[in-house]
Amino acid sequence: MKVSRTSRLNGEYQKEISEIIRMHKDRMPGVKGMISITEADVAPDLKTAYIYVSVYGAGDTTPEEVRKALQEQAGYIRHELAQVMHTRTVPVLTFRLDNSMVYGAKMDELFKNITYSTPETTDED
Repeated sequence: MKVSRTSRLNGEYQKEISEIIRMHKDRMPGVKGMISITEADVAPDLKTAYIYVSVYGAGDTTPEEVRKALQEQAGYIRHELAQVMHTRTVPVLTFRLDNSMVYGAKMDELFKNITYSTPETTDED
């Protein structure tokens, strides 16, 4: 099976951005908690990229505040990314929250609350 260049780059950007955040988190104000890069979606022309993040254990900081802090640090992250990626251009990064874990937990809770009823049988002899 042939893997496209874009999908390979998505995986590389995901891995490298995750590593950059992990290594430089102490230099990024407002970036708290455990941050997981769940997906990178790089445009085919390599000019823009959406980076999906999940935030866990940020204390009193909301995931949206952490996302905003990451977006403020996007230029720094992009600069660091240019140091490790050997491509002609490095895309402009846009961080988005990945709410799939929250959505999945909500759906699990809804499924747990479903009650099954069986049709009542009547004795009509």
